[in-house]
Amino acid sequence: MSIDTSKMSKGKAAALEVAEAARDELNEKSLAGGLFVGELNLDNAKPFPKQSMMDKATGIKYLNEFLAVMMQIDADEIDRTGEIPDWIFKELAAIKSFALKVPEEYGGRELSQMNYAKGAMVAGVYCGNISALLSAHQSIGVPQPLLMYGTDEQKKKYLPMFAEGAVSAFALTEIGVGSDPSKLTTTAELSEDGEHYIINGEKLWCTNGVKAKVIIVMARTGKKITAFIVEMDTPGVEVTHRSRFMGLKALYNGVVKFTDVKIPKGNIVLAEGKGMRVALNTLNIGRLTIPAICVGASKECLRMMREWTSTRSQWGQEIGKHQMITDKLARMAADTYAMEAMVELCSNLVDRKNCDIRVESAMAKMWATETYWNIIDNTMQMKGGRAYETDESKVARGEDADGIERMFRDCRINLIFEGSSEIMRLILAREALDPHLKIAGDVVNSKAPIMKRLKAVVRAGLHYAWWYPKQWLPSLSLNKHDRYIKNASKKLARTLFHSMLRHGPGLDKQQLLLGRLTEIGTELFVMTCALLKSHQSAGDGQAALADAVFRNGKIKIKEKFAAIRTNNDQRNYKLGRKVLDGDYKKIERVIT
Repeated sequence: MSIDTSKMSKGKAAALEVAEAARDELNEKSLAGGLFVGELNLDNAKPFPKQSMMDKATGIKYLNEFLAVMMQIDADEIDRTGEIPDWIFKELAAIKSFALKVPEEYGGRELSQMNYAKGAMVAGVYCGNISALLSAHQSIGVPQPLLMYGTDEQKKKYLPMFAEGAVSAFALTEIGVGSDPSKLTTTAELSEDGEHYIINGEKLWCTNGVKAKVIIVMARTGKKITAFIVEMDTPGVEVTHRSRFMGLKALYNGVVKFTDVKIPKGNIVLAEGKGMRVALNTLNIGRLTIPAICVGASKECLRMMREWTSTRSQWGQEIGKHQMITDKLARMAADTYAMEAMVELCSNLVDRKNCDIRVESAMAKMWATETYWNIIDNTMQMKGGRAYETDESKVARGEDADGIERMFRDCRINLIFEGSSEIMRLILAREALDPHLKIAGDVVNSKAPIMKRLKAVVRAGLHYAWWYPKQWLPSLSLNKHDRYIKNASKKLARTLFHSMLRHGPGLDKQQLLLGRLTEIGTELFVMTCALLKSHQSAGDGQAALADAVFRNGKIKIKEKFAAIRTNNDQRNYKLGRKVLDGDYKKIERVIT
């Protein structure tokens, strides 16, 4: 069931219809999605995923090889020069780091998503630039779309390239097009012979585009969007600019221009007009890489701060013994544990195939990136001026490098990469509403015939007559953690339902309200992951970490529920509109 777009603006309707057309219906229901309808189903998660000995052995072999390369890397030198040395590319190619999930029949390592995620964690410990290089290539570059949707011919031609060290990229964003593909201006027109497409346009912020041998290009074919495999040495393809950023100084990101680029029909991925399905479903899996990188970087921050706060003294005692510092350390440890649990659970769902992870991947991306940003901020705060000072300066005056200042700059993009936190909240809001749209969408759909709408009224009435009372029944679980999560999930479901009744079709405009609801659902998912992981490792002290995740989450959830009832949303909206209209230009002036 799709959303009624008849009463929306033309631009908004077009954007939403493009996104809706890209949705896939998968066999296994989302674990996290059930939290929005008061139905926490742990069947897909219990017991917590534990790698087989064979899969773990396969992963360890690669991880040891990868670690040996990463330990040789001078991340500060890469940051200073803005370049990744050629020897690193050769070393990474030698251990097939550009073909991690590529099947062995094409020369790849055929790692599971779980092992791939652990590799991303290792990268996150050592170097943000290498992390971004591998993430953009493997997760959203050519390998993942081909593994999901490629033909046998496409796989045979391109996948062996990556086993040999070829780098790939993904080209969607344009100057006027970020997260709104409906405004795409790059076109692909069928040639007169009917065997080729001619691509014209320009792509902005194509990560790895400067180094890539082959890329995925999203182009408009008529009113729809199609994904094309484009080799970078094709006549008419030109990198016109290398973009530079606040962090990730060696990011090979650039502007790619296409002028009458002739591409065979056989280079279409999936089918004509199915480009957004390729893009969005690739991203569902691909964006899990960034949370894994955040896990590795958070572990490094935790290690550094444990060592620093246990040796540094202030006011007559180790700073780690001061309550404000121990509180930060406790939260860092709990949050890192929760992050890792999320990544492991989501990776397992990917490995099972045909699981719906739209909700889980968006939650993991949003929560992990925002949490790691808080962790690196607290890391800098605890180490003070030494963390703010560059490594080059510290080494010059005789102190050891720690990388915190570089990590701080590098990680900020994580909240924007592969869908910003704001976009993740919008995705989650859409998914939270989806079960209700399937039941009652036609009731408010002005495009639907009257008889279809009347049948929808009856169907919705029957469904909610038994569903709604269930959301008031308390859980009888003997486990306090399970009991709370299930009861909070039912409260979340009720609140979402009440919001639908109150706002009707206008609920999509209540972004702050929907944001709070999705944040509650995310915290419940984080709790669930951490608690499930601790159950697997009973007796080794992990229960205390999981309990901390639970208690911290409860406080956040309580605050979010309270903010739904009492907030300044409407007042701030009115004030913001006045600012937008220029009513307060005076306060922008320094000299008045």
